[in-house]
Amino acid sequence: MNYPELYGYTFEQLKVGMAATMSRTITETDLRNFSGVSGDTNPMHLNEEFAKKTVFGGCIVHGMLTASLISAVIGTKLPGPGCIYMSQTLKFMAPVRVGDTVYAIATIKELTPGKNRALLDTKCYVKGEVVIDGEALIKVPSKE
Repeated sequence: MNYPELYGYTFEQLKVGMAATMSRTITETDLRNFSGVSGDTNPMHLNEEFAKKTVFGGCIVHGMLTASLISAVIGTKLPGPGCIYMSQTLKFMAPVRVGDTVYAIATIKELTPGKNRALLDTKCYVKGEVVIDGEALIKVPSKE
C-alpha cells in the first residue's frame, strides 16, 4: 500500500533554487548523547581540561553532529521523506560549541531528469558564519 502523505516532494515538483532550512541550539546533552551513540569519545569534545590546551581553546561539538542537521533538512523538508541519500561532501570551516544555534540550509543546485537525482548545496551557519560547506546528491521519488 502506498502512503502519499508520508512522502515529501516528488522529482517533478522540484525546481533549481528551492531551499529549506532548520535550526537547533546544540546542548551538552546533545553532545553527550551523540558521543554515546557514535562511540566518538575524543577528549576534544568531552574533556574541557584537555581541549583548553588545543588550538580551539576548549571543547567543540562533533563535526558529524553538526552535519547531521543537513541530513535532517534533506530527510524531512527538501526533498523530504522518501528521498535517498547517495553522497555528501563536507568541508568543516569553523568550530561549533555547546550553546551555538546551528542553521542548516539545503538548496537545489541541479536536477538530473531520467535519473531523478537532485544535487543540493548544503551549508551550516553559526551567527552568520559558514561552519560546514558541502554538496549532497539525492535520489528523489517520481510521481509515477
